[in-house]
Amino acid sequence: MGKQNPYTLTFGKEPTQLIARAAQSQQVIDAFLGEPSTQQVYMVTGIRGSGKTVFMTETARKIASQKDWISVELNPERDLLTSLAAKLSSENELARLFQSAEINLSFFGFGLEVKGAAPITEIETALQKMLISLKKKGKRLLISVDEVTNTPQMRAFAAAFQIFLRQDLPVYLLMTGLYENVSALQDEKSLTFLYRAPKIHLGPLNVGTIAEDYQAVLGLDEQEGMALARMTKGYSFAFQVLGYFAWENADDARTTQQLARQYLDEYAYDKVWSELSRKDREVLYGIAQVKSGCIGDIRALLGLSTNEFNPYRQRLIRKGIISGEERGYVRLLLPFFDQYVLAHYDLD
Repeated sequence: MGKQNPYTLTFGKEPTQLIARAAQSQQVIDAFLGEPSTQQVYMVTGIRGSGKTVFMTETARKIASQKDWISVELNPERDLLTSLAAKLSSENELARLFQSAEINLSFFGFGLEVKGAAPITEIETALQKMLISLKKKGKRLLISVDEVTNTPQMRAFAAAFQIFLRQDLPVYLLMTGLYENVSALQDEKSLTFLYRAPKIHLGPLNVGTIAEDYQAVLGLDEQEGMALARMTKGYSFAFQVLGYFAWENADDARTTQQLARQYLDEYAYDKVWSELSRKDREVLYGIAQVKSGCIGDIRALLGLSTNEFNPYRQRLIRKGIISGEERGYVRLLLPFFDQYVLAHYDLD
Protein backbone atom coordinates (compact mmCIF):
# COMPACT_ATOMS: atom_id res chain seq x y z
CA MET A 1 0.00 0.00 0.00
CA GLY A 2 3.04 2.29 0.02
CA LYS A 3 2.02 4.34 3.07
CA GLN A 4 3.14 3.40 6.57
CA ASN A 5 0.97 0.89 8.42
CA PRO A 6 -1.27 2.91 10.80
CA TYR A 7 -1.68 0.01 13.24
CA THR A 8 0.97 -1.14 15.71
CA LEU A 9 2.12 -4.52 17.03
CA THR A 10 3.93 -2.97 19.98
CA PHE A 11 2.40 -3.23 23.46
CA GLY A 12 1.85 0.14 25.13
CA LYS A 13 2.87 2.19 22.10
CA GLU A 14 0.29 4.74 21.05
CA PRO A 15 -0.85 3.77 17.55
CA THR A 16 -1.85 6.13 14.75
CA GLN A 17 -5.24 4.41 14.69
CA LEU A 18 -6.64 4.67 18.19
CA ILE A 19 -10.17 4.09 19.49
CA ALA A 20 -10.29 6.40 22.47
CA ARG A 21 -12.18 5.49 25.62
CA ALA A 22 -13.44 9.06 25.83
CA ALA A 23 -16.10 8.63 28.51
CA GLN A 24 -13.81 6.83 30.96
CA SER A 25 -10.93 9.24 30.31
CA GLN A 26 -13.26 12.21 30.88
CA GLN A 27 -14.40 10.66 34.17
CA VAL A 28 -10.82 10.86 35.48
CA ILE A 29 -10.21 14.34 34.05
CA ASP A 30 -13.42 15.79 35.54
CA ALA A 31 -12.71 14.25 38.95
CA PHE A 32 -9.12 15.55 39.08
CA LEU A 33 -9.77 19.00 37.61
CA GLY A 34 -12.86 19.72 39.70
CA GLU A 35 -12.90 22.58 42.21
CA PRO A 36 -12.63 20.92 44.64
CA SER A 37 -11.43 17.60 43.17
CA THR A 38 -13.90 14.79 43.77
CA GLN A 39 -11.12 12.14 43.58
CA GLN A 40 -7.33 12.21 43.77
CA VAL A 41 -6.64 8.56 42.87
CA TYR A 42 -7.82 6.31 40.04
CA MET A 43 -6.80 2.73 39.33
CA VAL A 44 -7.11 1.35 35.81
CA THR A 45 -7.36 -2.42 35.40
CA GLY A 46 -7.84 -4.78 32.49
CA ILE A 47 -6.27 -7.82 30.87
CA ARG A 48 -2.94 -7.54 29.04
CA GLY A 49 -3.54 -5.76 25.77
CA SER A 50 -6.73 -3.98 26.89
CA GLY A 51 -5.11 -0.58 26.32
CA LYS A 52 -4.28 0.43 29.92
CA THR A 53 -0.94 2.10 29.09
CA VAL A 54 -2.34 4.07 26.15
CA PHE A 55 -5.34 5.10 28.28
CA MET A 56 -3.06 6.33 31.08
CA THR A 57 -0.73 8.18 28.68
CA GLU A 58 -3.61 9.89 26.83
CA THR A 59 -5.43 10.90 30.02
CA ALA A 60 -2.24 12.20 31.67
CA ARG A 61 -1.40 14.22 28.55
CA LYS A 62 -4.80 15.92 28.57
CA ILE A 63 -4.49 16.79 32.26
CA ALA A 64 -0.89 18.03 31.84
CA SER A 65 -2.04 20.43 29.10
CA GLN A 66 -4.11 22.32 31.69
CA LYS A 67 -2.72 25.45 33.32
CA ASP A 68 -0.70 24.88 36.52
CA TRP A 69 -0.56 21.08 36.18
CA ILE A 70 2.69 19.11 36.39
CA SER A 71 2.74 15.51 35.16
CA VAL A 72 5.34 12.90 36.13
CA GLU A 73 5.46 9.19 35.20
CA LEU A 74 7.31 6.90 37.61
CA ASN A 75 8.89 3.50 37.03
CA PRO A 76 7.38 1.02 39.55
CA GLU A 77 10.63 -0.99 39.62
CA ARG A 78 12.61 1.96 41.05
CA ASP A 79 12.53 3.78 44.40
CA LEU A 80 9.47 5.86 43.51
CA LEU A 81 9.86 8.53 46.19
CA THR A 82 13.46 9.35 45.24
CA SER A 83 12.55 9.22 41.53
CA LEU A 84 9.71 11.67 42.10
CA ALA A 85 11.90 14.14 43.97
CA ALA A 86 14.63 13.84 41.30
CA LYS A 87 12.19 14.42 38.42
CA LEU A 88 10.57 17.43 40.08
CA SER A 89 13.88 19.09 40.95
CA SER A 90 15.22 18.55 37.41
CA GLU A 91 12.61 20.96 35.99
CA ASN A 92 14.26 24.40 35.88
CA GLU A 93 11.18 26.37 36.89
CA LEU A 94 10.46 24.03 39.80
CA ALA A 95 14.12 23.90 40.85
CA ARG A 96 14.07 27.72 41.22
CA LEU A 97 10.84 27.48 43.20
CA PHE A 98 12.33 24.89 45.59
CA GLN A 99 15.48 26.99 45.96
CA SER A 100 13.50 30.09 46.87
CA ALA A 101 11.61 27.95 49.42
CA GLU A 102 15.07 26.99 50.82
CA ILE A 103 14.57 23.26 50.21
CA ASN A 104 18.11 21.86 50.24
CA LEU A 105 18.18 18.55 48.35
CA SER A 106 21.97 18.20 48.10
CA PHE A 107 21.98 15.16 50.43
CA PHE A 108 20.24 13.05 47.74
CA GLY A 109 22.77 13.92 45.03
CA PHE A 110 20.39 16.06 43.00
CA GLY A 111 19.12 19.60 43.33
CA LEU A 112 21.24 22.64 44.11
CA GLU A 113 22.65 23.29 47.54
CA VAL A 114 20.85 26.12 49.32
CA LYS A 115 23.20 28.32 51.36
CA GLY A 116 22.10 28.72 54.93
CA ALA A 117 19.59 25.85 54.76
CA ALA A 118 20.46 22.49 56.28
CA PRO A 119 20.21 19.56 53.83
CA ILE A 120 17.05 17.47 54.21
CA THR A 121 18.01 13.84 54.82
CA GLU A 122 14.62 12.14 54.68
CA ILE A 123 12.97 11.79 51.27
CA GLU A 124 9.39 11.95 52.52
CA THR A 125 10.09 15.20 54.34
CA ALA A 126 11.76 16.61 51.23
CA LEU A 127 8.74 15.75 49.06
CA GLN A 128 6.36 17.16 51.65
CA LYS A 129 8.18 20.53 51.56
CA MET A 130 8.28 20.44 47.74
CA LEU A 131 4.54 19.79 47.55
CA ILE A 132 3.78 22.59 50.04
CA SER A 133 5.74 25.02 47.85
CA LEU A 134 3.81 23.78 44.76
CA LYS A 135 0.53 24.31 46.61
CA LYS A 136 1.49 27.88 47.50
CA LYS A 137 2.08 28.53 43.79
CA GLY A 138 -1.34 27.09 42.90
CA LYS A 139 0.16 24.10 41.10
CA ARG A 140 -1.10 20.50 41.06
CA LEU A 141 0.92 17.33 40.51
CA LEU A 142 -0.28 14.26 38.57
CA ILE A 143 1.75 11.08 39.14
CA SER A 144 1.29 8.15 36.74
CA VAL A 145 2.51 4.61 37.44
CA ASP A 146 2.08 1.87 34.83
CA GLU A 147 1.73 -1.85 35.69
CA VAL A 148 1.87 -1.64 39.49
CA THR A 149 2.63 -4.71 41.56
CA ASN A 150 2.66 -5.27 45.31
CA THR A 151 6.38 -4.55 45.89
CA PRO A 152 8.11 -2.95 48.94
CA GLN A 153 8.90 0.22 46.92
CA MET A 154 5.31 0.50 45.69
CA ARG A 155 3.98 0.06 49.24
CA ALA A 156 6.41 2.69 50.56
CA PHE A 157 5.31 5.13 47.85
CA ALA A 158 1.60 4.46 48.47
CA ALA A 159 2.03 4.91 52.24
CA ALA A 160 3.74 8.29 51.69
CA PHE A 161 1.10 9.33 49.14
CA GLN A 162 -1.59 8.53 51.73
CA ILE A 163 0.08 10.96 54.15
CA PHE A 164 0.28 13.67 51.45
CA LEU A 165 -3.47 13.26 50.89
CA ARG A 166 -4.17 13.63 54.61
CA GLN A 167 -2.11 16.82 54.59
CA ASP A 168 -4.32 18.20 51.81
CA LEU A 169 -1.43 18.47 49.35
CA PRO A 170 -2.18 18.84 45.60
CA VAL A 171 -1.17 15.32 44.50
CA TYR A 172 -3.08 13.05 42.11
CA LEU A 173 -2.36 9.45 41.21
CA LEU A 174 -3.27 7.45 38.10
CA MET A 175 -2.17 3.81 38.19
CA THR A 176 -2.65 0.84 35.88
CA GLY A 177 -2.29 -2.85 36.65
CA LEU A 178 -3.61 -6.35 36.14
CA TYR A 179 -6.61 -7.09 38.34
CA GLU A 180 -4.73 -9.47 40.66
CA ASN A 181 -1.78 -7.07 41.12
CA VAL A 182 -4.01 -4.09 41.89
CA SER A 183 -6.06 -6.23 44.31
CA ALA A 184 -2.94 -7.44 46.13
CA LEU A 185 -1.85 -3.82 46.64
CA GLN A 186 -5.35 -2.72 47.70
CA ASP A 187 -5.52 -5.53 50.26
CA GLU A 188 -2.60 -4.07 52.21
CA LYS A 189 -4.19 -3.19 55.57
CA SER A 190 -2.30 0.10 55.97
CA LEU A 191 -3.21 1.48 52.52
CA THR A 192 -6.87 2.26 53.17
CA PHE A 193 -7.04 5.07 50.58
CA LEU A 194 -6.22 2.57 47.80
CA TYR A 195 -9.02 0.27 48.91
CA ARG A 196 -11.49 3.13 48.52
CA ALA A 197 -9.98 4.37 45.24
CA PRO A 198 -12.32 4.09 42.25
CA LYS A 199 -11.35 1.50 39.64
CA ILE A 200 -11.86 1.82 35.91
CA HIS A 201 -11.98 -1.58 34.24
CA LEU A 202 -11.11 -1.49 30.55
CA GLY A 203 -13.37 -4.07 28.95
CA PRO A 204 -13.85 -4.73 25.21
CA LEU A 205 -13.99 -1.85 22.73
CA ASN A 206 -17.18 -1.22 20.76
CA VAL A 207 -17.16 -3.61 17.78
CA GLY A 208 -19.21 -1.22 15.65
CA THR A 209 -16.61 1.52 16.15
CA ILE A 210 -13.83 -0.93 15.20
CA ALA A 211 -15.77 -1.86 12.04
CA GLU A 212 -16.06 1.84 11.06
CA ASP A 213 -12.33 2.26 11.59
CA TYR A 214 -11.49 -0.76 9.42
CA GLN A 215 -13.82 0.48 6.67
CA ALA A 216 -12.26 3.94 6.65
CA VAL A 217 -8.61 2.90 6.97
CA LEU A 218 -8.50 -0.41 5.09
CA GLY A 219 -11.03 0.52 2.43
CA LEU A 220 -13.35 -2.39 3.34
CA ASP A 221 -17.05 -2.39 2.63
CA GLU A 222 -19.55 -2.50 5.51
CA GLN A 223 -19.85 -6.28 5.55
CA GLU A 224 -16.07 -6.89 5.37
CA GLY A 225 -15.38 -4.24 8.03
CA MET A 226 -17.89 -5.80 10.43
CA ALA A 227 -16.60 -9.34 9.78
CA LEU A 228 -13.02 -8.31 10.62
CA ALA A 229 -14.18 -6.26 13.63
CA ARG A 230 -16.17 -9.20 15.04
CA MET A 231 -13.02 -11.30 14.90
CA THR A 232 -11.38 -8.92 17.41
CA LYS A 233 -14.19 -9.43 19.98
CA GLY A 234 -13.40 -5.82 20.96
CA TYR A 235 -10.01 -6.83 22.42
CA SER A 236 -7.88 -3.70 22.03
CA PHE A 237 -4.64 -5.50 21.15
CA ALA A 238 -6.45 -7.68 18.59
CA PHE A 239 -7.90 -4.52 16.98
CA GLN A 240 -4.31 -3.40 16.32
CA VAL A 241 -2.98 -6.85 15.34
CA LEU A 242 -5.79 -7.73 12.90
CA GLY A 243 -5.69 -4.21 11.46
CA TYR A 244 -1.92 -4.45 11.02
CA PHE A 245 -1.97 -7.75 9.15
CA ALA A 246 -5.04 -6.79 7.10
CA TRP A 247 -3.11 -3.68 5.97
CA GLU A 248 -0.04 -5.77 5.09
CA ASN A 249 -2.02 -8.55 3.39
CA ALA A 250 -4.80 -6.73 1.56
CA ASP A 251 -7.18 -9.10 -0.22
CA ASP A 252 -5.80 -12.14 1.66
CA ALA A 253 -8.12 -12.67 4.61
CA ARG A 254 -6.78 -16.14 5.34
CA THR A 255 -3.16 -14.98 5.76
CA THR A 256 -4.35 -12.01 7.84
CA GLN A 257 -6.21 -14.29 10.24
CA GLN A 258 -3.38 -16.85 10.41
CA LEU A 259 -0.68 -14.26 11.18
CA ALA A 260 -2.90 -12.43 13.68
CA ARG A 261 -3.64 -15.65 15.56
CA GLN A 262 0.03 -16.55 15.72
CA TYR A 263 0.98 -13.07 16.92
CA LEU A 264 -1.73 -12.98 19.61
CA ASP A 265 -0.62 -16.43 20.84
CA GLU A 266 3.04 -15.45 21.14
CA TYR A 267 2.74 -11.89 22.41
CA ALA A 268 -0.39 -11.98 24.57
CA TYR A 269 -1.84 -15.41 25.26
CA ASP A 270 1.38 -17.20 26.26
CA LYS A 271 1.77 -14.62 29.06
CA VAL A 272 -1.92 -14.71 30.06
CA TRP A 273 -1.80 -18.54 30.17
CA SER A 274 1.40 -18.62 32.23
CA GLU A 275 -0.26 -16.51 34.95
CA LEU A 276 -3.24 -18.84 35.40
CA SER A 277 -3.53 -21.55 38.03
CA ARG A 278 -3.95 -25.21 37.05
CA LYS A 279 -7.64 -25.04 38.03
CA ASP A 280 -8.19 -21.78 36.06
CA ARG A 281 -6.85 -23.58 32.99
CA GLU A 282 -9.07 -26.58 33.58
CA VAL A 283 -12.18 -24.36 33.80
CA LEU A 284 -11.13 -22.52 30.62
CA TYR A 285 -10.67 -25.88 28.91
CA GLY A 286 -14.26 -26.75 29.80
CA ILE A 287 -15.48 -23.37 28.50
CA ALA A 288 -13.53 -23.83 25.24
CA GLN A 289 -15.01 -27.32 24.77
CA VAL A 290 -18.65 -26.30 25.31
CA LYS A 291 -19.42 -24.01 22.38
CA SER A 292 -22.84 -22.98 23.74
CA GLY A 293 -21.24 -21.52 26.88
CA CYS A 294 -23.91 -23.14 29.07
CA ILE A 295 -22.53 -23.31 32.62
CA GLY A 296 -24.50 -26.47 33.42
CA ASP A 297 -22.86 -28.29 30.50
CA ILE A 298 -19.40 -26.97 31.41
CA ARG A 299 -19.77 -28.12 35.03
CA ALA A 300 -21.01 -31.54 33.90
CA LEU A 301 -18.02 -31.93 31.59
CA LEU A 302 -15.56 -30.99 34.36
CA GLY A 303 -17.43 -32.79 37.16
CA LEU A 304 -17.70 -29.61 39.27
CA SER A 305 -20.50 -28.51 41.57
CA THR A 306 -21.86 -24.94 41.40
CA ASN A 307 -19.91 -24.03 44.57
CA GLU A 308 -16.69 -25.43 43.10
CA PHE A 309 -17.16 -23.73 39.72
CA ASN A 310 -18.29 -20.25 40.84
CA PRO A 311 -15.03 -18.95 42.42
CA TYR A 312 -13.13 -19.69 39.21
CA ARG A 313 -15.88 -18.17 37.09
CA GLN A 314 -15.72 -14.97 39.18
CA ARG A 315 -11.95 -14.85 39.05
CA LEU A 316 -11.80 -15.31 35.26
CA ILE A 317 -14.44 -12.55 34.85
CA ARG A 318 -12.38 -10.17 37.02
CA LYS A 319 -9.26 -11.01 35.04
CA GLY A 320 -11.10 -10.00 31.86
CA ILE A 321 -10.83 -13.42 30.21
CA ILE A 322 -14.51 -14.38 30.23
CA SER A 323 -17.85 -12.58 30.34
CA GLY A 324 -20.69 -13.69 32.59
CA GLU A 325 -23.30 -11.11 31.57
CA GLU A 326 -25.90 -13.66 30.45
CA ARG A 327 -27.31 -15.66 33.35
CA GLY A 328 -26.33 -19.33 33.17
CA TYR A 329 -23.78 -18.75 30.39
CA VAL A 330 -20.15 -17.67 30.02
CA ARG A 331 -18.18 -16.74 26.92
CA LEU A 332 -14.52 -16.10 26.16
CA LEU A 333 -13.66 -12.43 25.62
CA LEU A 334 -10.40 -13.01 23.74
CA PRO A 335 -10.41 -13.79 19.99
CA PHE A 336 -9.19 -17.26 18.97
CA PHE A 337 -8.48 -18.01 22.64
CA ASP A 338 -10.68 -21.13 22.60
CA GLN A 339 -8.31 -22.62 20.00
CA TYR A 340 -5.29 -21.56 22.08
CA VAL A 341 -6.73 -23.24 25.22
CA LEU A 342 -7.58 -26.49 23.40
CA ALA A 343 -4.09 -26.62 21.86
CA HIS A 344 -2.23 -25.90 25.13
CA TYR A 345 -4.27 -27.63 27.84
CA ASP A 346 -3.16 -31.15 26.83
CA LEU A 347 0.47 -30.00 26.88
CA ASP A 348 0.39 -29.13 30.60
